[in-house]
Amino acid sequence: MKLPSFFLAGQVSSLTSYFSLLFFMVFLPACLLVYQVFPRKWKKYFLLLASWGFYWLVSGTLIVFLVLSSLSMFFFGLVLENMQQKMDAGLEGLSRQEKKEKKKPYLAKQRAVAILAAILHVGLLLVLKYSGFFATNVNSLLSVMGTGMSVPVPDFVKPLGISFYTLSALSYILDVYRGTIKADHNPLRLSLFLSFFPQIVEGPICRYRETAQQLWDAGPIQYDHFMKGLQRYLYGMMKKIVVADRLNTAVNIIYTNSTQFDGGVIALSAVAYTLQLYMDFSGSMDAVVGIAQMFGITMPENFKRPFFSKTISEFWQRWHITLGAFLRDYIFFPITTADGMKKLTKKARKKFGNHFGPVLTGSIALFFVWVCNGLWHGAGWHYIFFGMYHLVFILIGNFIMPATVWMNKHLVRPWQAWAYKIFRIVRTCILVCIGEMFFRADSLRIGLGMAKTMFTRFTLKSFNGQLLQTLQIDIHDVIIVLVTTAIVFVISVLNENGYEVREHLAVKKLPVRWAFYLGLVLYIIIFGAYGFGYLPVDPMYAQY
Repeated sequence: MKLPSFFLAGQVSSLTSYFSLLFFMVFLPACLLVYQVFPRKWKKYFLLLASWGFYWLVSGTLIVFLVLSSLSMFFFGLVLENMQQKMDAGLEGLSRQEKKEKKKPYLAKQRAVAILAAILHVGLLLVLKYSGFFATNVNSLLSVMGTGMSVPVPDFVKPLGISFYTLSALSYILDVYRGTIKADHNPLRLSLFLSFFPQIVEGPICRYRETAQQLWDAGPIQYDHFMKGLQRYLYGMMKKIVVADRLNTAVNIIYTNSTQFDGGVIALSAVAYTLQLYMDFSGSMDAVVGIAQMFGITMPENFKRPFFSKTISEFWQRWHITLGAFLRDYIFFPITTADGMKKLTKKARKKFGNHFGPVLTGSIALFFVWVCNGLWHGAGWHYIFFGMYHLVFILIGNFIMPATVWMNKHLVRPWQAWAYKIFRIVRTCILVCIGEMFFRADSLRIGLGMAKTMFTRFTLKSFNGQLLQTLQIDIHDVIIVLVTTAIVFVISVLNENGYEVREHLAVKKLPVRWAFYLGLVLYIIIFGAYGFGYLPVDPMYAQY
């Protein structure tokens, strides 16, 4: 779905950006004010109405998909709970062996219900998001075969945030099936959990036990929570408006006309897009966490300074954390703990040893994880390639781990440790930037062409004043991006080393705190990329 522009006067679609004037100057203040005025017992209902209203304003009748998903969660949760209660009653008083035998048909029925729920949720997502991709590839195959036949290529409008709220809904149903949470008998609480307006556009992918009861028990707005939330919100705004949006024009020009540039510019585009994506997505997550904190709600973190990672595997433990956790808990673990996989792992362990055996069989589960990771981001072969790209480096890291541990222990001297750590971080950043180049390319063919150009025609001859003019930026834009990135980097270094900047700022005297807040606001106003000469930029992860 192509999201509408944000800053068009009178268009409520501007609400889809956390940083649009309509959102942070009208919608958010109105919600905070009305929420605070409502009696405590009614606050949760206002949050639900505000969330439904928000979604209706930006999506219109597509809200029916969100409502149906909420009702589906409620229905399947109650069905599974009822089946579990019948199982417990039917097994009462039996011996352990008898329970083991009698339990099987009960579990089979519950598994069937959970599978049906998964098929309905994932099936709807597949139809709306991927049917066009599948149909296009079927037509390509039919053309190669010379059949003269073709199938219609559908072009459905996707509900906003469907990739995010579908996984949250699915996690709830599967957690009820597993018995890790109890089914919720309150459909309104479930609806609020799924549709809370800050998270609906770009996530994070929340679990029921993390946020549902928090939202339902939300109390009056407290000054400390509000100011910390506002601080986080403004920090995210700085990332998004000052850096990500300023880079947008130049990145689009290079990726749209990639054949016209040499390898040096292509390499620059890979770095620039990676920076843009990080500042856009992490800035949006700062806004989500900050807005929720204003209401006294703690949302799960989605980023943990990923560019300090020493391996690709570690990078994905720090980037889009809630997606990684979902894929781990609901795809990787179920595959690796299946009876057939356990037997295969046991055989592999005997034949290849305690390290290589489990790594070899675990690679099967990782393959499915990374196919899903790639496809979740979008319908295209370049997204699948993106997943396989990271899978290869993760598998290499897993297989050579004994050698890496030995080398770190015996070859790296204490005085070399920092240099070696920096080398690993830089290496990981380079690999990530190359992967993001394929992610951003409009197709796998274009991505491969850009990679070929980068490695075979690399030169720095194009880096001159003419390049800036071609990319429609000037030296002031470059300086602003570099300075702001340096600010974010320094804050990240401090946080990475245990110095929590926000916590230290919170205990400063009032004039110091407010000087910081006002300085941040002025920085955004002066250096933000908006107004004449800038096109509104859609939130990048809202399209996934």
